[in-house]
Amino acid sequence: MISSDVDIMLNEEFRQLVLRNIERDPVAVAMDKHIANASLVATQVKYLQRARHKLPRLYEAGCVIPPRAFEQSSSEESASVKAISGGALLDLTCGLGIDVMHFAKRFDRVVTLERDEALAKVVRYNFALLGIDNVEVITTSAEEYVATTTDHFDWVFADPDRRSPEGKKMVRMEDCSPDVISLMPRLREIASRVGLKLSPLFDVDEAFRLLPGSEVEVVSIGGECKELNIYTGAEKELLRVVVAGVGSWEFEPQSMRVMPTVEPLDVERAKYLIIPDVALQKGRVAIAAFKPFAQIWSNNGYAFAEALPEEVLPAKVYAIERMSRYNPKQLKREFKGVGVEVLKRDTPLSVDAVRRATRMRAGSERMVAITAIASENWIIEIKGC
Repeated sequence: MISSDVDIMLNEEFRQLVLRNIERDPVAVAMDKHIANASLVATQVKYLQRARHKLPRLYEAGCVIPPRAFEQSSSEESASVKAISGGALLDLTCGLGIDVMHFAKRFDRVVTLERDEALAKVVRYNFALLGIDNVEVITTSAEEYVATTTDHFDWVFADPDRRSPEGKKMVRMEDCSPDVISLMPRLREIASRVGLKLSPLFDVDEAFRLLPGSEVEVVSIGGECKELNIYTGAEKELLRVVVAGVGSWEFEPQSMRVMPTVEPLDVERAKYLIIPDVALQKGRVAIAAFKPFAQIWSNNGYAFAEALPEEVLPAKVYAIERMSRYNPKQLKREFKGVGVEVLKRDTPLSVDAVRRATRMRAGSERMVAITAIASENWIIEIKGC
């Protein structure tokens, strides 16, 4: 994104041109000789269309969306789960400003830093369109601002860049930019607490090791683990599992050490198949959550219960119609040609291999789950509750 392109995109006539073409195929827009700056208009049409669900506020306001910033941004839904608030917040990594949009509703004052002057101009323009007037966008690096500021904040927040200059994905906190671990002593001088957003691939144990005395938060949306957040300066260490649109659950860190079921599967007592949410798996607390009332052999596997608790837990639940050890020859006689939805966890068997061995086809006439327990593969016929 070059400065001259930004100057064109921040023109109101350009914005109106984009909005008039918002429902068209971007390729057709790019080829339209009657449109000034057709390529730029087509790019904005394309990314606003993609923003409908990921960034609905930006879509509705007709904001400017630079492609690279869009790809690297949080969704508005994932930004909204961060439950921090206060008087003043310093955000070290503005980007497209989606997390900042959320923080602007929860803090009286927000200062956000963006090294790229062109992107900073876009963010200021978008915030004006959105009516956000309590955010100051400063063009500087996190390192420079943190070293020189005399302000004090309730919170500092950072979503470090997890790609190297060559485009390689980075997972270790020390390899990301800015290096928050190196900055942490200074951050603790200028703020009461620090919040960090990390890759969903980041290890939960490593989070507690690097930043003891923190809350670690695992967030899932629509069955996919989206981010791992760390909040320093907690009253006590805890692991929080957040399922967007459903709820949140808190666990002691030692819950990650709860041992799985060791006894053989009790088929007679297995009335319900429970599939823990991915956030429980990522936090390694599925065993702790379900073992009090179910048999569960792995944080990544299924749980089997005779009855369900009154407490709502983040999981999908199915009634078990029957279950047996996996025997392809026997199953072929029953499932050959039948449309079957196949679920699997904790087994080396692939769905395709099961379909080939049993001659079942993809479909929704019946539903089965496959898993390995004590090195034996089981097949469970299930139905929705």
